[in-house]
Amino acid sequence: MAQATTDADEPRGIRLGVVRGVSYGLFGPPGTFIPQARSLGAGIVRAYVYWSQVEPEPGRYRWDVVDALLGQLDGDEEMWITLCSSSPWATRTPTDFLPPSPAHDLDAYAEFVRRVVRRCAGRVHYWQCDNEPSNTDLLWAGTADEYVAQLRVMYAAVKEADPAAAVVLGGCGYDVLGSEAGSEPWRFFAQVLSGGRDAFDLFDVHLYGDAAAVPAHIEAVRELMRAHGCLRPVVVGEYAAPVPFEFPEAQAVMYEVFAEAFAGEAPVQSTEELAARARQDTPERRAMAALYARMPQLPPRLLMFMEGCPPELEAGRHRINCRQLVACTLQALAAGVRRTLYWNLAPEVPGPADPLQIMHLMFGKLAMLGYRDGELAVRHPAADTFALLAAQLAGARRVTRVQSADLPGLYAFEVERAGRRPLLVLWNRSDTADDTAGGEDRPPVAVSWPWPASAATAVDAFGEPHAVEVRDRMLRLAVSDTPVFVSPES
Repeated sequence: MAQATTDADEPRGIRLGVVRGVSYGLFGPPGTFIPQARSLGAGIVRAYVYWSQVEPEPGRYRWDVVDALLGQLDGDEEMWITLCSSSPWATRTPTDFLPPSPAHDLDAYAEFVRRVVRRCAGRVHYWQCDNEPSNTDLLWAGTADEYVAQLRVMYAAVKEADPAAAVVLGGCGYDVLGSEAGSEPWRFFAQVLSGGRDAFDLFDVHLYGDAAAVPAHIEAVRELMRAHGCLRPVVVGEYAAPVPFEFPEAQAVMYEVFAEAFAGEAPVQSTEELAARARQDTPERRAMAALYARMPQLPPRLLMFMEGCPPELEAGRHRINCRQLVACTLQALAAGVRRTLYWNLAPEVPGPADPLQIMHLMFGKLAMLGYRDGELAVRHPAADTFALLAAQLAGARRVTRVQSADLPGLYAFEVERAGRRPLLVLWNRSDTADDTAGGEDRPPVAVSWPWPASAATAVDAFGEPHAVEVRDRMLRLAVSDTPVFVSPES
């Protein structure tokens, strides 16, 4: 009988978090990052661990990476590990990095999972079976049925080693959510749910792009689970914006670059192979070099993702990033999600960015922190906005969106907070597809809102005080694209 969702499956309370990246301890020593995430207000952190890191040879286990993660926990934050079946000896596709693939021997895979989970029992709350498996060849070199077989083995092994831990279904990403219903990525997840409906506790969705689409994306995956009799709580394991494919002008150029960069390229990305490619004239590097040579002719909405773009575009991208960080979080929480993790905390390793990598163009500027002298000591604007958001939402029990018939573009969210007075978050929707200067050139709208207190204070998503007035139990303020946090004056 299909497992139904229960209160026990639902994560307790609301926590905002961050993802460390995809290669913790893989391209260098496992560094410290959880204290930095904690300082931003993150209550949950996610990191990747690969089979190759833990069992580099059959029966020989290494625990330096796992222990480095555990040693940073202080007992308050939750830990989420995405456990990837990448191995040079134990899987169909021999690699220590990407893509993970089916194990030659599922019993060996089960033993690997049991050992890792036992080592972390009581300290790691969530175990994820690989990541975005529908993104085949790049993030999973196998079929949906093969993923289900491995998921079922992992679920049993986790529950045996730590019954209190939750198993997370591999993330449902843009390849699914950005495609039409019935497309191959949707069919992949439908097949996974059909065969693995009783082998996961939480469904992970990855929300990149415009925050306005968040409620529809969350409802779409819930409807898919309902159709297969396995409705589970949804968690957001990754989210961020802006990204190039949000903008039609940028998207058209990106498709050209992708086609040139990956024509005939082998999908395997081992650490050794990636290191060698960094010194070679690969199709990817040639395509990216040609793109940079065309910078003067490129549309601003692509330029802002590139290194060396004009300062006004760089500042505008940061402001879009900060606004969307708040907007996506509130949209997800109002849709009933209790765990959101921003992508991502910081670059994979110290050192200058390589602009000739497509993944850097896509996601490189989303990092909240940067390195200085080998330490995560540089804070980008998104870090300050995340910290502000986490402080405003501390103790949040429930987030509710309230519609306004008079202002259809207004987004208004009421936040119930334990031990604190309620919070109101407001912004006005505009078209980010036309936004290259941060949105400040659009006139705000005047908002009047019922208010239970005699006074209020307000601050926007950039930490700037915002003018607000309370008269006759009505809150009055001007609202733009930038979210504003309004609280009763203490």
